[in-house]
Amino acid sequence: MDGNQDQPLSRGDEQPAVCLLSGGMDSAVVLAEARAAGFAPHALSFSYGQLHDFELAAARSVATAAGVIDHRIVAVDLAALGGSALVGDGSVPMDRPAETIGSGVPVTYVPARNTIFLSIALGWAETLGARAIFIGVNAVDYSGYPDCRPEFLAAFEALAGLATAAGAEDGARFRVHAPLLELSKADIVRRAAELRVDLGLTHTCYEPSETETAATDVAQGDAARPLACGRCDACLLRLAGFAEAGLEDPVPYADTGARR
Repeated sequence: MDGNQDQPLSRGDEQPAVCLLSGGMDSAVVLAEARAAGFAPHALSFSYGQLHDFELAAARSVATAAGVIDHRIVAVDLAALGGSALVGDGSVPMDRPAETIGSGVPVTYVPARNTIFLSIALGWAETLGARAIFIGVNAVDYSGYPDCRPEFLAAFEALAGLATAAGAEDGARFRVHAPLLELSKADIVRRAAELRVDLGLTHTCYEPSETETAATDVAQGDAARPLACGRCDACLLRLAGFAEAGLEDPVPYADTGARR
């Protein structure tokens, strides 16, 4: 698997690839990595019962800016199962120190989400004749989320060969590319700058509060977008990454001091 090796991505030669696209910073950079590696990206997002649908608007904006071949949004009602603050089962933690964020599985973990998403991505990949799937997991994620670990991704690759007709009958090898796997948030911000990814289009916050009209919103021109809270785990990690990279986060925050 490319993600846990110090090797460049293999060239795609315009072969199709399925890229999981949440609307967040990491997935936007991974989509750009797929394009830079020569793949023809097909973006896949999910309406899974998350409390804040703006992330899907962000995903549309990112997909449009990246010029993907196709962007599909699939509905999977994970809220019906509960088990995560992201679908309304519990409260999103705020103002946690970095050492706390990196320890244990957080309440924002959605049970088996990446397994479900990768399975659907695998189905689309087989339909397209694609053998590459891109996902935006990274070192900060897998410190707390079990379905972001390198071991999980390797196990899914093995499953893909057994679970598909292309694998079982034709010996096709599906690869899960995780080019950000060993990167910190600061590394990801730097890589976004190198690839000219507009991180102002992305949405990371777990608990957006108010809205403001921003003409820079590509999704609907002058559509209102939520303000990031600057206090949830996702915002704190993102802001720390920008600070370490020496850059300013372009997204709007409810707390005007969040960028400092």
